[in-house]
Amino acid sequence: MTTAVAPSARVLCTVDVAAELLSLGRSTVYDLMAAGELPFVKVGRARRIRRSDVDAFAAQLPPQSV
Repeated sequence: MTTAVAPSARVLCTVDVAAELLSLGRSTVYDLMAAGELPFVKVGRARRIRRSDVDAFAAQLPPQSV
């Protein structure tokens, strides 16, 4: 039996997991965090992003017309 939690079931995500969920690069996620567009929490020295904030960020993106 494993105790691993699927990335989609986590409450807090690492930057790497958030980047994977958003299909973005790590540096882009850090830029979004620095700009205040993607909220995060600090736990010690680590930055974590709430899964609900990842979902909310993706939901508010406007569709692009070609």
